[in-house]
This record gives sequence, C-alpha cells and structure tokens, in this order.
Amino acid sequence: MDTATVPLPSGVFTIGKTFGFEAGHRLAALPPDHKCSRQHGHSYQVEVVLTGPLLEGPGFVTDFGALAPFKEFLDTELDHRNLHEILPVEPTSEHLAQFLAGWFTENLQPTISGRLVAVLVRETESSWARFDVGEGQ
Repeated sequence: MDTATVPLPSGVFTIGKTFGFEAGHRLAALPPDHKCSRQHGHSYQVEVVLTGPLLEGPGFVTDFGALAPFKEFLDTELDHRNLHEILPVEPTSEHLAQFLAGWFTENLQPTISGRLVAVLVRETESSWARFDVGEGQ
C-alpha cells in the first residue's frame, strides 16, 4: 500500500496527560456518621485533556513537557496536604477538578498552544469526577 495516498481527514486533535499526588481531606458538610466526613486520604490521579485544530511543529497539540508547571503546582501545593485546608470550597473530586481547571486556564493556558477541554480527577480506581471547561475559557 502506498501510504502517501491515504487521505488525512479534517478534524480536531485531542491529547491527555495524567499526573498523580497524595492528599487527605474530609467533607465537613456531610453528617458525622458519613465515612467521608472523617479525615481520610487518596492517591489522586489527575488527567488534563487538551485539544487543538492545528498542530504545532513537529506535530503536537501541546508538547507534554510544556505541562511540567502543572505537575510542579500539584507537587508543591497539593501533594501530602489536607485539601480542606487549601481549596476555597468543599474538597470533593468535582470541586477539585474545577479548581485545577481554573488554575490551569489562569496560569498555563496562556503559554501553550492547546486548549484545555477537561480535567478528570480520580480518587480511587473506580471513582472519578470530570470538569468540562466552557468554550470561552
């Protein structure tokens, strides 16, 4: 097969990168008998999803290396901390995903070529929350 004749359809490119950190929290708004109202911790996995209609040379939505400041933020500000002492809202996975999307769009988005589409926060292997960023962000 001559691969030079394969048509390249139009569309949008999407990439994702996963980062991890360890943190504790409690959800004080829950009744005292709810297990999540007590202090506990998670090995969080955070995935950022970016998109772009065009690729930057040599063919990236965003160079994965350009996402290093996000990892640095997770490591310095959230890793091995109590999230209920840091986040301005109840530290659910949903709120954490929204908070991280806000940090990303404010601090990293202006310096990279791709656009943040979503942040997914996984607190266990089977439980996750996703925040989808609005078009205007």
